[in-house]
Amino acid sequence: MLQRGVLGSVGRFGPVGAHSRSDWANRRRPYRIDSAEPTLTKGNNNTPKMMSILFRQRIQLPAAWRWKKRRDSSCHCMTFSTISFNQDPVEIHKRKLFLWFSHLPKEEKQFGGLFSPETMHIDPLILERKDEERAGLLQSPYKTQTSSSHSLTVEQLFDPTDAWSEGRGLNVLLYGAVGTGKATIVRKLVLDWCAGNMMTRFKLLLPFTCEDLSQLTKAVSLRDLVGRKYLHLKNHPLLSGDRDHAKDVLFLFNGMEKMQLDFRIGSSELCSDPNEPLPPSVLIVNLLRKYLLPEASILMATRLSAVERIPQKYVSRYAQICGFNDPDRQRAYFTSRLLQSEEAAQNKEAQTLIELLYLNLQSESQLAAVCFLPSYCWLTCATLHFLHFTTPQAPIRTLTGIYTSFFRLNFGGEVLGTRTGTSPSSQEHQSSLMKYVVLTVGKLAFDGVMNKRTSFSDKELEQWIGGKTKTDEELHQLAVFQTDVLDFFLAPCVKSRNHSSKELCEDNEKLYVFAVPALQEYLAALYIVLGENKSALQKLTSQVSVAIGQASEDVSALMNILSKFIPLRLFAIFNLLKLFPKLYEKISTYNKGKIARTMAVEMFRTEDSHNDDVLDQVEQSLLGVHGPQPQQFDDSKSFELYPIFMGGLLQYNNRVLLQQLDCNIQSTTVVQITHALRKYLVRELSKPQPPEELMDLLVLLYEFQNPRLTVEVLSSIKNICLTNVRMTSLKCFILSSVLSCTSASYHLKELDLSSCLLTHNMLLMLGPAFRHAYSLNLQFNNLGPDSCILLKDLLLDPETCISSLQLCDNPLLDSGVRILLEALPQNQSLIYLSLMHTGLGNSGALELAERLPQHTGLEELNVAYNAISDEAAVALVDACREHPTIHTLHLYLNPITDEGKQSLYGRGVTGNQGNNQQVKVLASVTEGSDISGGWHPILRVIQENASSWDHKRVKQQLKVFLQDLEWGREKQTSFWKRLHFRKVQKKVQATLQRLEKDSSSKTK
Repeated sequence: MLQRGVLGSVGRFGPVGAHSRSDWANRRRPYRIDSAEPTLTKGNNNTPKMMSILFRQRIQLPAAWRWKKRRDSSCHCMTFSTISFNQDPVEIHKRKLFLWFSHLPKEEKQFGGLFSPETMHIDPLILERKDEERAGLLQSPYKTQTSSSHSLTVEQLFDPTDAWSEGRGLNVLLYGAVGTGKATIVRKLVLDWCAGNMMTRFKLLLPFTCEDLSQLTKAVSLRDLVGRKYLHLKNHPLLSGDRDHAKDVLFLFNGMEKMQLDFRIGSSELCSDPNEPLPPSVLIVNLLRKYLLPEASILMATRLSAVERIPQKYVSRYAQICGFNDPDRQRAYFTSRLLQSEEAAQNKEAQTLIELLYLNLQSESQLAAVCFLPSYCWLTCATLHFLHFTTPQAPIRTLTGIYTSFFRLNFGGEVLGTRTGTSPSSQEHQSSLMKYVVLTVGKLAFDGVMNKRTSFSDKELEQWIGGKTKTDEELHQLAVFQTDVLDFFLAPCVKSRNHSSKELCEDNEKLYVFAVPALQEYLAALYIVLGENKSALQKLTSQVSVAIGQASEDVSALMNILSKFIPLRLFAIFNLLKLFPKLYEKISTYNKGKIARTMAVEMFRTEDSHNDDVLDQVEQSLLGVHGPQPQQFDDSKSFELYPIFMGGLLQYNNRVLLQQLDCNIQSTTVVQITHALRKYLVRELSKPQPPEELMDLLVLLYEFQNPRLTVEVLSSIKNICLTNVRMTSLKCFILSSVLSCTSASYHLKELDLSSCLLTHNMLLMLGPAFRHAYSLNLQFNNLGPDSCILLKDLLLDPETCISSLQLCDNPLLDSGVRILLEALPQNQSLIYLSLMHTGLGNSGALELAERLPQHTGLEELNVAYNAISDEAAVALVDACREHPTIHTLHLYLNPITDEGKQSLYGRGVTGNQGNNQQVKVLASVTEGSDISGGWHPILRVIQENASSWDHKRVKQQLKVFLQDLEWGREKQTSFWKRLHFRKVQKKVQATLQRLEKDSSSKTK
């Protein structure tokens, strides 16, 4: 059976069961406060007397502690507020229940802490089940639409049934699979009753957790049990059993699978007196039998495997929770969380996010097949919030941490019992449910990752999950696991093109996939990191090593005694025993090194080099791919999140959460893997890596949260090229966070963020990363004039040492360039500045000419492809010629006349007043009747950028180049010079033809 025992517990009164064990520890005695202890103040003359009193209190500690507990209980009502004795106990009860159940777990804070139970609750589908329909408990909620079951609201659960008789309350059994929302419904019911919005027919609502009741070993009466939990309700008249007062009482038992109820008369005696002490399980049995307070109504919440434990004759109504059975409920849930704040509600990106998610749910995708479970809706929201709404002000979150929290919320403290009963002996045979998941489903996930498969047949599920069960206890565990948990992880495969032809089974055999693709990679990573992938020899070696290690001290003591009588040569054999644990330690270290090598190899697989980065893959799995499908270079499935999850699981906070799930990752294991991982990563980074692979590396270092490892790995990286990577706020935050781990002396030769769709808000997050770059490439982004304010502050920052700044193809305009030029007088590190195709006009160029003398270190200036005419171009050439260090000026693709180009070349060569400074002016592929020395870089720049430029204008300029080349060729008398002209003409014509071909393909 599934129980929460000695391993801790996660409370179930919260959204998707989102409460920790500590929450329940406080809730079991929610209304008790500790009395003030006597204190010793400085200068008190009664100090010796007070010490004597404290000494006597210490001797009489047991009696004093019992008296203190009674005194604390008597003043519990002062916990939340000062309450007068004439107040209605029921009103006190409502107020305290509301404070208790309004508590939200810390996991909800990642959504901004803006949620309240009223705004984020979406009612799941509840179906009333008839007796004959309970056989189909494991059917998908989508199949229930063809049955005769009808939906119910929570208020309708206690409407009279056909079998209801006057004077008797209803017993309602509310059941559902893991993650369907049982805890959320119970929590909302209690809050609505406290607020007077629901269940107003009942004057008193008494919620109990069966986990608490199962731990009680002493007999207690019903009234004392209520008084023990809710002291203000002690001896309340509604529970006296007199007349029909109990008809106004509703008992709520959550987690009935924790109770071992025996309805046999010989085991559970009949009782109708609420004052008679009995074991808690017997009290519940008599309440269900209607011997005890027959007028009271009872609501029981349980899982599928425990439905048959309560005889049918004691259940008035069966109600199954089916989660969110339609996309509209799912959309309402996503909207309540992702558009909760006013700022998010007005954010077009957030609204577009909801629309894309809704389209994916309507398309009968794999996500739609599992989002009927509110737990996966929570996981989807948490992941999307992480991907799109990460800010520097928010707490540090990782993708691995989200999935670890997801498992803690759903399986924290859950144990899988091999025996029935709640005695201490039975608890010794309990194992962590999460550990069982890792050993079964995790092994299946690992096999799929190793064989590049995401779908599994019934035979494979039987092989990996039910394979080697032998004893009755193991079979019992397996049956409960398959009934309650297995469907939570695996769902029937929705046929789509996402599954390759290799995964299609013959004879249309039913296939199963993991509910969320990343879930398979997480469980496979956890299976490896926990060291469960061991051979039989490794397992035997481990057991022998432990046994010898435990016995080594005893053997040493015995040998010291026998050495007095036996020759010393014989002891060499016995000393070999001490070497075995050391040998095992070396083998274990080698195995950890293999884990690190696996992480590095999986990170940089050649066949995955053309894929999107992992964060884009996660987003596509949730939102789908809209528009043209990405090109597939390999038919096999890639598992690039697998090594990243392996690194994230070694992070300290995740290890703490996993320890609560009885999945312990030792610190020595982390040290060994980290030490080996650094070596393998540095080795892989010595090879050129695509931008997407570098982004994945940054994500791995961020998930690891190990500054020392990050510094050691980055020390081998001199350039970070992320060109064409679709940057988001999260990726910008990751890049800045990773580079911020290094010292101020660490600098990259180049940080290339060209064609990354950067915006002004992203620049704010990238500020710390820019300080570690000598060359900063921000070409082909969406940076406007407001971004120049940030760039100006960056150039004025004394910690910045940027020598090359490339801003090509950003709409900076004259206003933005003027702001940027304000940094020139105080910045002396800039050597190369590119303002090509930034919307710079004559006024901006003239101001640039005036500002250039204020910066004495600039060597090359690129203002090509702007709106600069002859007058402004002449001013720029004159300013550059008078500048002490500028040697190259780019002016091509500007509306400069032929006469203006001729004058520019002469001005660049000849200085005024004896100044011999020469400036290379690149205005065209020709210089008069000769070939320009800069024709090759001009054509190269045009070829690289023509696809994003205005094709009409570029083609016009190329035709002007051809005319200039034809005119210059005709002027030449030398055969070799004419041949050189012809060569350049062919290059320009090839560029023009390629551009025309691209234009025609786009029009089609």
